[in-house]
Parts: sequence; structure tokens; C-alpha cells
Amino acid sequence: MTVRVLVADDQTVVREGLVLLLALLPDVEVAGTAADGEQAVRLAASKIPDVALMDLRMPRMDGVEATRRIRASHPGIQVVELTTYSDDESVFAALRAGARGYLTKDTDAETLARAIATVSGGQAHFDPEVQRRLAEEVAGRAHRSSDSPDGLTPREAEVLRLIAASRSNAQIAGELFISAATVKTHINNLFAKAGLRDRAQAVTYAYRHGLGE
Repeated sequence: MTVRVLVADDQTVVREGLVLLLALLPDVEVAGTAADGEQAVRLAASKIPDVALMDLRMPRMDGVEATRRIRASHPGIQVVELTTYSDDESVFAALRAGARGYLTKDTDAETLARAIATVSGGQAHFDPEVQRRLAEEVAGRAHRSSDSPDGLTPREAEVLRLIAASRSNAQIAGELFISAATVKTHINNLFAKAGLRDRAQAVTYAYRHGLGE
């Protein structure tokens, strides 16, 4: 299955370089290119790509606002922020806007290809350093109480923390010393309580609610 990708970056050399790189990847097709956020939003509406690679700092409309508008109007389009900025403020702003991935521009072709494939399947993909910092942020807020958002139990909160840290069901089971079936039950329960459809939404939910704050 071919994944159609929209590239949005205000720097011509970066934009054209990404197009050349994507052309070398199997099962990837460039759906269009945009030089600013407004153009990205328009092209997303007309081309309906599967994935948008979005720079954060662009004229006329930044990548965060473009991501927010694209995700609001076309939730089937997955957005990966591809930027030189990896500070916490930029990362959390992108996640709140609905980004499913976050990579820095020194990412290699293999990692970029994996990210495109992952987010096109509805999952989240983050740069390892970004993922580490997000996991630390979540771990620091992991203590839940009776006023947890949407009534999550302490165990469901712990499972959610591990989902946000990109743990698989088997890894969660191992870390919590419970069965894989029990993990699945906790995931189904917390997804139902929080109105979540998939793990990518669970990651965003965890950061948005601060796991207890």
C-alpha cells in the first residue's frame, strides 16, 4: 500500500531534499509540497495525503497551528513534526495540536521511513530523545488519586504511563507482573473511560492530562 506524503517546510533546500529522499523510499509517494502553514492546510484539504511532514517554524502560519487545523478538518491525515526544535514547549505544543510523530531534522532515512509507516497505521512515533523526555515527564506525574481524569484507576494510570513510554502489551505485563490478558483488559477499560481509539490518542491524552494534574 502506497503512503501519500505532504511535505511542508519554508526552506527550499530542505523541502526539495525531503522530496528527493521520499522518492527513494518504497511505497511512498509525494502528494505535494508547501512553503508555509497556510499552503499546507490548503494542500491537505485538496490532496488528502495519508501523512504530512510538518516543519514547526514557518511564515504566515506555524506548523503547530497548521497541524491543529489539518487534524480538526481531516482527522485521517497523520502529522509528523520534522523540525530542528526539540525543546519541551515545542514538543508539547505539537502533541496538543494532534501530531502523531515528532522527529528532528538530523533523522536518517531509515528512521523517517519507519515513522511514516508507523503513523500512517495510526500509531505514534517519536525521536528517541524526545520520547525519553516525554516518558520522564509522564513518570513524574504518574501518581493518581480518586479525582483522576475520567475516573481512571491507579492501575489504569500506570498502564497509560507505560503506553506513553511506548511499551508493548507484553512489556507492560512484564513490568507490572500481570498477564497480557489483564493488560488488555486495563487498556480496554481506560480507552472506554477516556474515549480513546488507539495508542496514539492515548499518548496525547497522557501528556494533556499530566496523569494526575
